[in-house]
Amino acid sequence: MELAKEQAWFRDSLLERFLRYVRIDTTSNRRGTGSPTTAGQLELARLLAGELEALGCAVELDAQGFLFALLPPTPAPGAQPLPEIGFMAHLDTSDSAPGKDIAPRLHENYRGQLLELEEGVVLDPQEFPELLRYRGDMVITSDGRTLLGADDKAGIAEILTALEYLKRHPRLPHGKISVILTPDEELGLSMERFPRHKVSARACYTMDGGEEGTIETECFEGTRADVLFHGRSIHTGIARGKLVNAIEMAARFLSLLPGAESPQATDGRYGFYSPQQIEGTIERASLELYLRDFEEAEVLRRVEALAQIGRAVEAVFPRGRVEMTVKKQYSNMRRFLKDTPQVVTCLEEAIRACGLEPVHRSIRGGTDGARLSELGIPTPNVFTGGQNIHSRQEWIALGAMVRASWTVLHLIRLWAETTALAKGRGKG
Repeated sequence: MELAKEQAWFRDSLLERFLRYVRIDTTSNRRGTGSPTTAGQLELARLLAGELEALGCAVELDAQGFLFALLPPTPAPGAQPLPEIGFMAHLDTSDSAPGKDIAPRLHENYRGQLLELEEGVVLDPQEFPELLRYRGDMVITSDGRTLLGADDKAGIAEILTALEYLKRHPRLPHGKISVILTPDEELGLSMERFPRHKVSARACYTMDGGEEGTIETECFEGTRADVLFHGRSIHTGIARGKLVNAIEMAARFLSLLPGAESPQATDGRYGFYSPQQIEGTIERASLELYLRDFEEAEVLRRVEALAQIGRAVEAVFPRGRVEMTVKKQYSNMRRFLKDTPQVVTCLEEAIRACGLEPVHRSIRGGTDGARLSELGIPTPNVFTGGQNIHSRQEWIALGAMVRASWTVLHLIRLWAETTALAKGRGKG
């Protein structure tokens, strides 16, 4: 009976947190100039700072919108301190779909049926067969007008619920536990501003993955290209031989990108060019593109291809000019995790302790964990249970969230046990 009550508390607490968090609009703004780029992220960060303090953490919310919390270790008389590990998630949601006035819908005891939401949004198990895995569970969606926000408010809720469980069970041994919540991850801005000196964890885990049971230790190499098109304006009545339309230059540039190397045409280990934003006038147009591949050499090939396309556009518009700026965003975390196998083996064991078999996947994207790994703290990506992220068809099952949160708890336990066992062997 007590176990059933504890399980019910865990599910209810996790669900209540998640529903509160997703109702706060934290959509990041690629045109924003502040840090964070939207006020809603700070609103959520302040709320979470108060909750983390109530859980016994020392909390710092800095001027850039980064939230750091540190839960003190349990006493360990006569022993070396247990290692500090960290958990990371991000505050913002993607601007790829509306994120204001999110109204979650709870589909309790889901039976495998088609889910019809507002504005013609449909979740069909024939298109998304993963839904059938959660028959009998609670499936959570938006009402169809917005995304849901499970990316990454599920991760935040899973971390904080695990910490609340530790508060309810103070005898469970653990080292220092750091929590890192970042702004503007969806724009790739968070780690550009990240104060690395504030993190002392030996290892970290980003709660920002998708399908239940997955571990991600490899991601894309990420590069951004900003292309400016400089035209010449003159009245259209006297434009012959004089006008150079920067909008047409941008359109011609886009038309020369290889269609077979787009996100919608690739999967697996194939990379792509991905136009993100275009705007302009006759005199000046701008285009933002993401270049992605698992191998750095392939990204560099695409950079050179863009330069050639730019020269081709200038040849068609001889009085126009194409200017390109290239910036590295993140590296494949594979290269930084290979020398720290314990970080991943502990994660595999933690997932198995939840009754799941871990599945290794490569991220066709990036995470803050990739940048943190590059900065010297190995940080693989852990599932949260979220599905169809960045869309109005986003959904998550409560049971998957529970098991993700328990994975956090098992990681905390395993790091403490593994360290204690190693010390015992050393004494022998």
